[in-house]
Amino acid sequence: MKDELFKELVASVREGGAILRGQVAPSRKFVIDRSNVKRIRTNYKLSQRQFAKLLGISPATLQNWEQGRRLPKGAARVLLQVAAKHPDAVWDVVRPLQSATKPKASNGRHKIKQMARAN
Repeated sequence: MKDELFKELVASVREGGAILRGQVAPSRKFVIDRSNVKRIRTNYKLSQRQFAKLLGISPATLQNWEQGRRLPKGAARVLLQVAAKHPDAVWDVVRPLQSATKPKASNGRHKIKQMARAN
């Protein structure tokens, strides 16, 4: 490794340590609070059970997120961000291949039943 790259790496590790110790503020932060999770679900017009099935998580996990007992992390947090900003992309992925029409947002139960049959 070149000296310049190594020095940059060391500086980055030191900065990360300072952020973890609270000495320096991070340059960016991603937060999804419980109201956002509930708002995302209600925008899909799905029950907790239906939305949990859509995301591939348990209803209890979704309830914990919505009630603030736990926060989504990692891939779940990213999936919720995608679900919030690009609902059509989510439906394109979960919609059965045999369905040629785009599902309507108001018919959540029908979409979940279609998903279950496709899997």
